[in-house]
Amino acid sequence: MYNIIGKSKIWLGISGFLVLTSIVFLAIWGFKLGIDFTGGSILEVSYSQQRPTMEQVQNILAPLELGSLKIQAGGENDYILRFEEIEETTHQDILDNLSAIKVEGVEENQLSESRFEAIGPAVGEELKTKAIQAIIIVLVFIVLYIAYAFRKVSKPVASWKYGLAAIVALAHDILIVAGVFSALGYFMGVEIDTLFVTALLTILGFSVHDTIVTFDRIRENLFQTHDKEFKEIVNISINQTITRSINTSFTTLLVLLAIYFFGGESIRYFSLALILGVIFGTYSSIFIASPLLILWNKSKT
Repeated sequence: MYNIIGKSKIWLGISGFLVLTSIVFLAIWGFKLGIDFTGGSILEVSYSQQRPTMEQVQNILAPLELGSLKIQAGGENDYILRFEEIEETTHQDILDNLSAIKVEGVEENQLSESRFEAIGPAVGEELKTKAIQAIIIVLVFIVLYIAYAFRKVSKPVASWKYGLAAIVALAHDILIVAGVFSALGYFMGVEIDTLFVTALLTILGFSVHDTIVTFDRIRENLFQTHDKEFKEIVNISINQTITRSINTSFTTLLVLLAIYFFGGESIRYFSLALILGVIFGTYSSIFIASPLLILWNKSKT
């Protein structure tokens, strides 16, 4: 049996460093917001034979003065273009110009439009506000649910502290993922969009599920075991659930890695956020949430 609780200072120290680093990144760099939040247009096109070079695309669209044009390869013959909000006439001009590009050695290279979305600044601001509200509401309901589910467990730690420990673990997961994307935005120009918010909400659900499984085993062992200290019961409970947690996370990661490498450019960073969330969510449910209960129990004595 692993003495996980006995090394809780190490686990909490690692997490404290990662969270502090993430907070520094967010304070200095913030996020590079995508058009979902700032307003603008996104166009995804596909060529039937072979896509032209990125330089060709940039050169042919330069006369249209699209502002901060960003070109991203997607799929085998696709391009994803992001630029400022435009009129429908400019939209058609873009398609005409892209269709006119000639690729050496390719005679017929038809262009098809896969997606075009235009988002105004007001809509982007509203999406940002609603995203924050959604995360806060989810956190509140998680605390209420756990406090209710563990209402019969009042000793040696109050039931509401189980909910608080889960929230600390969730904040740990969200902050680290956010810090990574802040760094990616600064160094690689990775933008966050509504898919990123979706990933955060998914991470919340996955992480709290793992934490509740461990807490539920602690509750069962508290009722069944009366000759051991609280920290021993918690350590036993973690050991009883750790294999299940790791196996579940591993199988989930296999799917997410397949999506990351083969799912296309448009959802690559969405899957990356989920991969990070699964890794740190599993870590926090085992090494953060339960040790916090021990610390709070010691603080009473």
